[in-house]
Amino acid sequence: MRGAILAGGAARRFGGEPKGLWEIGGERMLDRAVRALQTAVGSDPVIVANAADAGDWVQGLSVVKDVRPHCGSLGGIFTVVSSSLEPALIVAWDMPFLHPELLQSLIRGAEANDVFLPESTGPLGVEPLCGVYGPACTGPIEHALDEKDFRACGFHDQVRCGTLPLAEVEQLGDPSMMFFNVNTLDDIQTAEELWKNRHV
Repeated sequence: MRGAILAGGAARRFGGEPKGLWEIGGERMLDRAVRALQTAVGSDPVIVANAADAGDWVQGLSVVKDVRPHCGSLGGIFTVVSSSLEPALIVAWDMPFLHPELLQSLIRGAEANDVFLPESTGPLGVEPLCGVYGPACTGPIEHALDEKDFRACGFHDQVRCGTLPLAEVEQLGDPSMMFFNVNTLDDIQTAEELWKNRHV
């Protein structure tokens, strides 16, 4: 099992700045993602990023650029799954509260699936930017990209998909916090408040 962090977005709602380099609770969101994946997978993750200085963000980590740029998060997922025959645990760098225990649960449940995602309370019912993706996803994702279908879940009917039930996710923490996504500067303040009140 490999680990990968998606950090290639344009961050238009974040003023174009590399949002994962902002700190929550005194630690950069990128470093939080790296630490969670290192704990869950047992090895260093790769960073999928298009910024010219991405190689300087974390010393010693490999950085790869999107092989299909300007295709959103699905393009980043494609970059990871098309690069190896090993499955990959993929997370976005702007979810600062992911638990290593959640990631380990995803790894354990992924064996019989091409995609294995945690159920969530969000609009999709699952969190596609925190999951395990296998090499069988390569062809279906490539077809979706060719058709300009950039939905993260749009190809799921062509592969074996499984989910970690919401009840099991909730045993590990509050899904609304674990999957909190930082998209704007206002979200930074919200994330700081969530961090300060996490034990209340």
